[in-house]
Amino acid sequence: MPAVGIVIGDGNREYPGKLTLYVTMTCIVAAMGGLIFGYDIGISGGVTTMESFQKEFFPSVYEKQKNDHESNKYCKFDSIPLTLFTSSLYLAALCSCVVASYVTRAFGRKLSMLLGGVLFCAGALLNGFATAVWMLIVGRLLLGFGIGFTNQSVPLYLSEMAPYKYRGALNIGFQLSITIGILVASVLNFFFSKIPGGWGWRLSLGGAVVPALIITVGSLVLPDTPNSMIERGRFKQAETKLRKIRGVDNVEDEMDDLIAASEASKLVEHPWRNLLQRKYRPHLTMAILIPSFQQLTGINVIMFYAPVLFQTIGFGNDAALMSAVVTGLVNVGATVVSIYGVDKWGRRFLFLEGGLQMLISQFGVDGNPGVLPKWYAIVVVLFICIYVAAFAWSWGPLGWLVPSEIFPLEIRSAAQSVTVSMNMIFTFIIAQVFLMMLCHMKFGLFIFFAFFVAVMSVFIYVFLPETRGVPIEEMNQVWRSHWYWSRFVDGDENGRVEMGKVH
Repeated sequence: MPAVGIVIGDGNREYPGKLTLYVTMTCIVAAMGGLIFGYDIGISGGVTTMESFQKEFFPSVYEKQKNDHESNKYCKFDSIPLTLFTSSLYLAALCSCVVASYVTRAFGRKLSMLLGGVLFCAGALLNGFATAVWMLIVGRLLLGFGIGFTNQSVPLYLSEMAPYKYRGALNIGFQLSITIGILVASVLNFFFSKIPGGWGWRLSLGGAVVPALIITVGSLVLPDTPNSMIERGRFKQAETKLRKIRGVDNVEDEMDDLIAASEASKLVEHPWRNLLQRKYRPHLTMAILIPSFQQLTGINVIMFYAPVLFQTIGFGNDAALMSAVVTGLVNVGATVVSIYGVDKWGRRFLFLEGGLQMLISQFGVDGNPGVLPKWYAIVVVLFICIYVAAFAWSWGPLGWLVPSEIFPLEIRSAAQSVTVSMNMIFTFIIAQVFLMMLCHMKFGLFIFFAFFVAVMSVFIYVFLPETRGVPIEEMNQVWRSHWYWSRFVDGDENGRVEMGKVH
């Protein structure tokens, strides 16, 4: 088989520019959009283990947990309404992707972020004041609509604003915000669960208003990206903004390339249908498989069901919530490692190292869990932390970064919609069936995910070229230089925009 690596073609350009304080602060504010996604992942699993919450909304789960001491403890949280509470959000996010794609392209990334924040805020308030299951579900749907808009717009915004040499680190700010959201939610769950009177779950669910307000206000003060301005014909403003965010006056080459890419995108009347063209085969493949594989690592099993999982294998309720806090800390720390290394070591290295580490750390217990000896409980948490760290510096951030940086402008919004949709489809499926799989497969569940980790690692090794240090509008040269994807891109006279010739 030919070499798997790639060589950047002669068309690869280097644009002048530096990492300015302005663009750094802008990207930090935009990346806060990840807080709402992370907060929800962290909060939902912890809330479902609170007895007061179970008694009010899911009494059958509460009764099963309290009274059924003989049957398999892996099955004590197996409840269709309970899984629907968790997974309904991801179904809503999936449905909102198509609308979010249109809004992001037609009206800019900012408006999409604003709508996401407002919808998430409404959902958080409804959940916090819920008195019936239907209020919880409707609130979750609103949260999902909000996440669909922010997950569509924020990664694109970051990739377009960042200088290409620092694109990886700045884009991973989105994943860092997700991990911080998960950690904050886990800590709040731990303390709110101890509030006398059993109403702490309302603070946990209603607390989502805070990250929602952060991204809502942030979207009002953020500037538009030059790419988005050019897409809407605001060339002078785009050039002024490009000079400001790059910190140099000589932006003519990059501006010409952005305009050329925009002109090419305007020739595309149906970007969704355009995705099916042969020359976009590598882009569509990555848009489908990378987010799907990201969820098939099993990470959301650990993150939004961590307290349930820890309780199931023998931890007490407090210990389960505290263990979720520990894994949250590891998640944040490892994401910082990724920010440091993604533009230094490359995307492929982190993908492959993380995959190997996750594979090694898969483990199981027998079908009769009970109270764990202290030494064994420590070993369980240690291996989960090794697994979480591996994900947090590989598939976690890169699952959002790589798709957002490889799409040409003419299909960028539509392709990002595919990425978010596939992420939400698999998150929904796993959230919906995980508790049932845990009940029936027991430790085999970890073997199930380990198999997919092996498959995805092979896929990355063979089919994903290195995208580090390549300007976003020059990315097509990466595919032209790849041993496999070149057969789809080469020979297509429209496969690459002639840069610098459209004014």
